[in-house]
Amino acid sequence: MGAVSIVLLFLLIVLGVPILIAIFIYNRLVTLRNRSENAWHQIDVQLQKRADLVPNLVETVKGYAAHEKTVFEEVTKARSIYSQAGTVKEKADATNMLTSALKTLFAVVENYPELKANQNFLLLQEELSGIESKIAYARQFYNDVVMTFNNTQQVFPSNIIANIFSFKPREYFEIEETKREAPKVDFK
Repeated sequence: MGAVSIVLLFLLIVLGVPILIAIFIYNRLVTLRNRSENAWHQIDVQLQKRADLVPNLVETVKGYAAHEKTVFEEVTKARSIYSQAGTVKEKADATNMLTSALKTLFAVVENYPELKANQNFLLLQEELSGIESKIAYARQFYNDVVMTFNNTQQVFPSNIIANIFSFKPREYFEIEETKREAPKVDFK
């Protein structure tokens, strides 16, 4: 090997290794960004299922508690706001509002024992409970992916690549502090 070959090999290593590292980091950031988008869409699917269930739930309760008009309006308004929300923050806020409205609706149900025994209502309540569990799991997964994505953007040397290619941190899907307690719903 001649001196020229050694210099070329050295230059190839000195230039090639950083380029390969940059490519690896960029691909990791893209993968994490896409994973966080996918995780968000999984939450959105479950939230939409819940929102789609609300009209059936309201109609079932209306049959027994027709005079509870403000409760039904509140639930309908919250569902409408949810359907217009676009960003993660807007969806989280709308979800919190819908959850609060549903708590009020279930509080009304407590006053109607015959409604609590209605088979259609029980099926809707069971389906809602299943959806809530899926939402909780999807939120946790989303927030875990967002944390990994955001951390990757902040550590060296990934932060250099993230800044060069304008990667932006994602928002966590958070619930309001007052909403952190699970609603107590007893249909017995």
